[in-house]
Amino acid sequence: MDLVQNPFSPGAGTPPPALVGRQAILSQAEIALARLKLGRSEKSALLVGLRGVGKTVLLRTISDWAEEHDYHSIFAEVPEDAQLSHLIIPPLRESLLKLDRIAGFNTTVKRAMRVLRSFLGKVKVGNEDFTVSLDIEPEIGAADSGDLNFDLPNLFTAIAEAAAARNTAIALVIDEMQYLQEKEFAALIRAIHAVAQKQLPLVLIGAGLPQLVGLAGRAKSYAERLFNFPEVGPLADNDAREALRKPVRDQKVDINSEALKEIVHLTKGYPYFLQEWGYEAWNYAAKSPITLADVKAVTPQVISKLDQNFFRVRFDRLTPSEKRYLRAMAQLGPGPHRSGDIANLLRVKVQSVAPVRSGLIQKGMVYSPAHGDTAFTVPLFDEFMRRSMPKEIIAKGNR
Repeated sequence: MDLVQNPFSPGAGTPPPALVGRQAILSQAEIALARLKLGRSEKSALLVGLRGVGKTVLLRTISDWAEEHDYHSIFAEVPEDAQLSHLIIPPLRESLLKLDRIAGFNTTVKRAMRVLRSFLGKVKVGNEDFTVSLDIEPEIGAADSGDLNFDLPNLFTAIAEAAAARNTAIALVIDEMQYLQEKEFAALIRAIHAVAQKQLPLVLIGAGLPQLVGLAGRAKSYAERLFNFPEVGPLADNDAREALRKPVRDQKVDINSEALKEIVHLTKGYPYFLQEWGYEAWNYAAKSPITLADVKAVTPQVISKLDQNFFRVRFDRLTPSEKRYLRAMAQLGPGPHRSGDIANLLRVKVQSVAPVRSGLIQKGMVYSPAHGDTAFTVPLFDEFMRRSMPKEIIAKGNR
């Protein structure tokens, strides 16, 4: 079939041709924003899920909806070892400048700009000043202590008050939040709490790996009352089929039920994998409909492609001891697994591999769904580990 017309789009954060099975999450975010704009309180939301389930797509969709409905959307992605201030200051500055350009002088907006200028004066990059400028005098005594735990609530409150003065609301959209340092996370939660207490129009819509729930709870004990935690998991069987069927039919092509069943079985409903199998099956099929034979023919190629890209990128960041730990997990199956069972397979004591487990959690490779349990953050990673590392290496590495 025509390769140019292939509707599938596998990629990091790439919108799928059919966004299905996520309407409840999107509706929840839209309602929260609408209530805030009317001056009514609403919880912020932190989306949690494994790699490849479409969290970034959902955040982008929410951000786009906000902009289309005259909200101010501030989007940031947290890389490893980044400082929160460095990520949010440029978009906050841009948002305030937009509020300031609205017709009519407003003292609340001007004050928010001065507060941001005060905050800027205390932000550092190493030993150098943070290079973002704002041509206005600082608001002395506001958000200028140098302590993020005190300054960030003052800054967010001032910005939210500016949004209220312009009859709008601000959606702060942050991806990969599991990489935030606990101190920064605590300051962010405190800032959102301060805004919520005053029923001001600023909401946080964030996303991260499943450990985000625990990180939030450790950062601030009241986080579970401040946030909703929608879980973004694999698509239900019917939704997974529709994610494949609709894009194909939109191109006047069909895919038979046996092919759909096989792809859903192989991918277990994970959106990124659905896109990969759909993409390759389309390219391979000579004509409509796409058949089970087409799917089976491309499956080795898809698995090889995933191994070389999606999985290998993460695998190559691991130390030898981390690889052995994950290989032992994989030997036990998809998980989650008890830490003691993993240690037993490695023939070591639980305490001796605890630092390895902690390092894997920090790298976002595993998480703890319950005390003493460990699970992969990457779907189907157990299968990749069994393909990539022979079983014997588990024992050899620990002799």
